Amino acid sequence: MKADLTWLDDPQTFRINQAPAHSDHRGYATVEEAAAHHSSLVQSLDGSWAFRFARDPQHRPVGFYRPDDDRSDFEPLTVPGHIELAGYGQIQYINTAYPWEGKHYRRPAYSQGADQPERGMFSTDPENTVGAYVKHFTLDPALRGKRVSIEFDGVEQAMFLWLNGQFVGYAEDSFSRSEFDLTRYLQPGENLLAVEVFKHSTAAFLEDQDMFRFSGIFRSVRLVAKPELHLEDLTIRAGVDAALTTGQLAVTLRLSAAKQLAGAVQVRLLDATGQSLWQAERAVADTVKLTTDLPHIHLWSHHDPYLYQLQVTLHTVAGTVVEVVPYPVGFRRLEMRDKVITLNGQRLILNGVNRHEWDAHRGRAVTLADMQSDLAVFHANHINAVRTCHYPDQPVWYDLCDRHGIYMMAETNLETHGTWQKMGDVEPSYNVPGDLPQWQLAVLDRAKSNYEMFKNHPAILFWSLGNESYAGEDLAAMDAYYHHVDPTRLTHYEGVFQNRAYADRISDVESRMYNPPREIEKYLQNALAKPFLDCEYMHDMGNSLGGMASYDRLLDRYPMYQGGFIWDFIDQALWVKDTVTGRPVLRYGGDFDDRHSDYEFSGDGLLFADRTPKPALQEVRYYYGQHD
Repeated sequence: MKADLTWLDDPQTFRINQAPAHSDHRGYATVEEAAAHHSSLVQSLDGSWAFRFARDPQHRPVGFYRPDDDRSDFEPLTVPGHIELAGYGQIQYINTAYPWEGKHYRRPAYSQGADQPERGMFSTDPENTVGAYVKHFTLDPALRGKRVSIEFDGVEQAMFLWLNGQFVGYAEDSFSRSEFDLTRYLQPGENLLAVEVFKHSTAAFLEDQDMFRFSGIFRSVRLVAKPELHLEDLTIRAGVDAALTTGQLAVTLRLSAAKQLAGAVQVRLLDATGQSLWQAERAVADTVKLTTDLPHIHLWSHHDPYLYQLQVTLHTVAGTVVEVVPYPVGFRRLEMRDKVITLNGQRLILNGVNRHEWDAHRGRAVTLADMQSDLAVFHANHINAVRTCHYPDQPVWYDLCDRHGIYMMAETNLETHGTWQKMGDVEPSYNVPGDLPQWQLAVLDRAKSNYEMFKNHPAILFWSLGNESYAGEDLAAMDAYYHHVDPTRLTHYEGVFQNRAYADRISDVESRMYNPPREIEKYLQNALAKPFLDCEYMHDMGNSLGGMASYDRLLDRYPMYQGGFIWDFIDQALWVKDTVTGRPVLRYGGDFDDRHSDYEFSGDGLLFADRTPKPALQEVRYYYGQHD
């Protein structure tokens, strides 16, 4: 197969030769490696890559991926990172519009009819910038002789991949992991990896989030070796009986065996002190299912995020350990009682924030230190919940939320705001995905990537279908998918408020944005079918958050009111050197000669972009402290 630039124009082409989405577990070669959380089966490709920028597809370096191509004009570029923050292209902040509006007339493919595929929209776009990346690598000794895949945790927005001049695959979902099998393309000694990244494709219509519009390989890249026996996927269900005393554990393992190698799989559950509570062993098979009940279970919650440890060990018939996979397990009971969401038998109150991934130096290429700093702010200000607005976050964030007891609304990478709301009015004449069959598989794939990757995290209480994309058959199919694969959690989607025809088919909760307390009270007094939460409220722009007491009173009066998520946690702004004073200053939307722009609307966080708290955080600490 050869790469085809027209895939950029086709919403039905969004993944080529990608591995199926699966759980975010990590394999280790030995028990000792697993204990040290350092796997010899993983080789990082982060660091310096060779790079060349092109202003449009027509000026890109065609054939740069060939081993004998002349790349003398390529320059060093650090991965992970955004192309624009390295000095290429245009930095641009937009809230709801699309980057091309006011410059090019565009309608999403098939939105004006099944006979209008809009060919050439992005493959010939004169403003669709392109980044050509090249990386030379030699496999670490521990990876040699094994199946090897490559994982891209985040590439914005469409990427083509080659290895040693051979086309490997294609991906579009910017915020979900893309994995490709490299085994057949590898060669002894040095290998040549090439990635071509396009800023826009049809995925741009699905990724219209309120954010700076960047491009590039902005999250980590790594090689991963798969041993002869390998755990491909792990599903953990850790529930609790109605009496809240007996844990109910169900584990499903999907295994692969090179050359149908025989062996066994051992599964153990350990408590937080390392004591073994349960153990089972089975012969290797494609799928292995295990269940057990555990008395006197220690429940997971915000104030007591107790985690057990599941340990899966694969070994040959001779007893040689091939792979060890540890995974934390939290037991909890999430349910709806009389239209009130409860966790472990207690009414759930969400003291939440919406959190874009942001670093004032690095954009969305956030660091572990950023995440740890954010969690310290959460704990200091009684914040117990986070909505991953409006895309999946870096995988380590979910691990941290498990350990810190932060309730998560795990959002799918979907927002199509500009296709249905124009100048503040609801006008869905070319809304996608809507009811369009040509877009449904793409959004279902995004839901599947979100679920499969993060399904084992106890912190996740809600699967969110996305943000501000109106409502139609395709969103209803997403909701049905989440309910089918995971009956243990609730679904969330605010956009059905804009199209009530789907109220019975989309979202387990009534969710709205910026509803005045009096309007929320009207809903609650009517005792309708769903509990209410604010997926966004108390928009913290300027001198805001002054009316928080009105929402707080609703929590005391109405059990069906479950709280919400403040918009938002941190400003989106970037450090630059002021040309007049020479001092570093924070710059917001519109400060980069970006037109059009939504200007300082990027500054609506509880923290400034450098993570300095704003005065409004004092209000949050007081009122969230009333219900912590």
